[in-house]
Order: sequence, then structure tokens, then C-alpha cells
Amino acid sequence: MSAALPTLAVLGGTGAEGAGLAFRWLRAGYPVIIGSRDAARAEATADELGEGARGAANVDAARAADIAILTVPFAAQKPTLADVKDALAGKILVDVTVPLVPPRVARVQLPPEGSAAQVAQAVVGDDVRVVSAFQSVSAHHLRDPDYEIDCDVLICGDDPDARQQVVELAEAAGLRGLHAGVLANAAASEALTSVLIAMNRRYKVPSAGIRITGLAEDPAA
Repeated sequence: MSAALPTLAVLGGTGAEGAGLAFRWLRAGYPVIIGSRDAARAEATADELGEGARGAANVDAARAADIAILTVPFAAQKPTLADVKDALAGKILVDVTVPLVPPRVARVQLPPEGSAAQVAQAVVGDDVRVVSAFQSVSAHHLRDPDYEIDCDVLICGDDPDARQQVVELAEAAGLRGLHAGVLANAAASEALTSVLIAMNRRYKVPSAGIRITGLAEDPAA
């Protein structure tokens, strides 16, 4: 990675997944802004995380960032993106959204567009490079600095350079990031989340993940 690390905005970063990823990136030295609809909540989470984290309203966080990471529930995806899309122009948006439809979250329920990532691209427009990632990573252990998360991250996007930047973010978080093709392929990684939820319930574990076999441990980009 470059010595000048990009500034990250974790939109919806007061939740378990967003705060957990932010925790990992802060420890890796990234400047991180926690975003929320409520700036006060964002500031409180940033204070809790420490490591120089800042808090701001989502739109201000997006405006100040080089890369934004969206970690909100599916129901909040479109309204959040509608608020921040102008601030994201020319940037990378990492969409972590999973199209879960409560109460049947252990059942795959993809949207008509094909995936939540494709929904995101349609909302923000072609000026934003959308990359789908981190759906298969459980929040359960993210804020444990001593826990090695044995999980691969499937990274989908139409822009190879944007995908590679997200591969580097995965590695900085202690995960193995893998190029998984174009944005439309996000349907597979999003669907896996419901499969993993079902497996967590069946086998009574908190954080089932995925590993891709047949690759070198540190595959070439």
C-alpha cells in the first residue's frame, strides 16, 4: 500500500459491522470517519473507537473521504445513498449491504435488480465506482484485536483498479481479499450471507465464514 493511506468514511458506522471494520482499519493506520444519520452518535462511536477516529453526519463523512464504505441495513440503503450520492462523485463506494428481508433472514431473497450492489450503482450513477465486499464477514470478532478471522472476502466490481484497492482494505483488516469478477457477481456473495446465517443457527456458532480452496495463500492481484 502507499504510504499515504486513503481516508475512509464508514457510512452507518455506528452499527456492529461498520464499527468493527473501522476498528480494524484504524489499527492498520487508516484515517477513518464514522458516518451516521445522527452526527452525535457518530462522534460517540468515534470516541469509543479512538485511534484518531472522527465522527460526522453521513454526507459530511462521504464528502471528506477518498473511499466510502456503506454498512447499513438493506431497508436503509437507498435513502442513505440518495443523501450522499453527490458527495461520492468520482470516488469508490464499497457496498457491504446484504438484501436481508426480516424475519426470514436465513433465506436468500435477492432484489429484482440482481443484487444490492447493483441497486447501489443505479442510485449513485456512473460517476461512482461501486465495489461489493465484506458480506460474508461476521461482526462477531472484528473488534477483538487478537482474533485471526479465518475468512475470505469476495470482491466484485466492474473497475479492476477499484477492486484492487478494496483487496488492500481487506488485507489491512486481517482478511484475504479475492477478486471475484464483475459487479453482477455480487449476487453470489450477497446470497451466501443468508446461507451462513442458516449455518450459524444449525451448528450453533456465531461466525461461519467462507474459504476459497485451490489458490495460493497470497494469490497475485
